[in-house]
Amino acid sequence: MDFWPEFLANSWGKEFVAGGFGGVAGVVSGYPLDTVRIRQQQSGGGSRSAFSIFRNVVAKDGVYALYKGMGAPLASVTIQNALVFQTYALLSRACDSSVHPTDPPSYKGVFLGAFGTGAIQSLILSPVELVKIRLQLQGIVPNKAEQAQNFNGPTSVVKGIYRTEGLRGIYRGLTVTVLRDAPSYAFYFFTYEYVREQLHPGCRKSGQETCKTMLMAGGLAGVASWTCCYPLDVVKTRLQSQSPSSPLKYNGIVDCLQKSVRQEGYRVLFRGLGTAVSRAFVVNGAVFTAYETSLRLIFNGNKHETVLSDHTI
Repeated sequence: MDFWPEFLANSWGKEFVAGGFGGVAGVVSGYPLDTVRIRQQQSGGGSRSAFSIFRNVVAKDGVYALYKGMGAPLASVTIQNALVFQTYALLSRACDSSVHPTDPPSYKGVFLGAFGTGAIQSLILSPVELVKIRLQLQGIVPNKAEQAQNFNGPTSVVKGIYRTEGLRGIYRGLTVTVLRDAPSYAFYFFTYEYVREQLHPGCRKSGQETCKTMLMAGGLAGVASWTCCYPLDVVKTRLQSQSPSSPLKYNGIVDCLQKSVRQEGYRVLFRGLGTAVSRAFVVNGAVFTAYETSLRLIFNGNKHETVLSDHTI
């Protein structure tokens, strides 16, 4: 009976609940653009615009198709964000112990701590994104075996992957996810902390930044994190979209890079970047605002240290 009040009485519980609100806000607000981005990356011919893909998806399958596969990230977002918040808070201080406990982490600690956080959280994010991508691309990727299964949701996809590929199949793309997320999170947190301090001096210590500061700093942080890692995200999408149930087109990260560039040119590595950047600004603005607002409303404005994730991204 006393579990819930005690859970909310500590900082871990507060960040867990607030992180859930922020993560859900980010997933819902940015998912349609994420579906468009995934289809742009997978497209093998021509350079289809985001608008044309959006229009074709809605015309062919309806608005619901833009949210296909959203259940997987929604189901994991609270746990993922809680892990990110706690890991970042711990590592950002552990990486620079010279900072006084009452002061915000140094920028060095922020960068290194976030780098480690990105690598660790990939263990959760990689399977989630694998399921999401398989659902988003269902029906447009030439894979007769998977099309015959007619996946109805995340659970159906997980069962199908495990049955045909085993546990190793669930973690297909883990290496490239780590290579993408470690530097991505480092640039994300560093940009957020730096920009919000410039826009609202002293807010890193007081935690009293304005809504405008949260929106702008979070949006720019999302843009920075995607820009630095985007080519690896394209590779990750292509590797995770394939399955041993049909002939593999790529044998690994380097092979995927080489074949993609040779067949479609270097521009393929940045296909969908505009969509990703637009989505990142919207998503991270929503995530930061929902996170901070939930803390201030639900927990009566208790003083806290702000840490937050994108590749809900």
